[in-house]
Amino acid sequence: MMPDPRLLPALLAGVVLGAVFFGGLWWTVQRAVSARWVALWFFASLVLRTVIVLGGFYLACGDDWQRWLAALLGFSAARLLITRLTRRHTGIAEGHRAS
Repeated sequence: MMPDPRLLPALLAGVVLGAVFFGGLWWTVQRAVSARWVALWFFASLVLRTVIVLGGFYLACGDDWQRWLAALLGFSAARLLITRLTRRHTGIAEGHRAS
């Protein structure tokens, strides 16, 4: 059985939105550690990233639950990708995390 090709744009939108969300989180952590107002950085970043992602999901998926599922799958895939890329960049090896 072939997957529905109409779900591909939603899947790709989920990947892009996930990259924006988790890439934005990584960027926020990098900048906020040296900021004067750390809590404000994190809160503003959370609100902005959430608004962007929810708006993007709504535009990409509308009221079709299958598109939402595809977008969430793409979002989760982006999380795994960003986690891997940023772990390599920060020098944290798998299994060697600080406790």
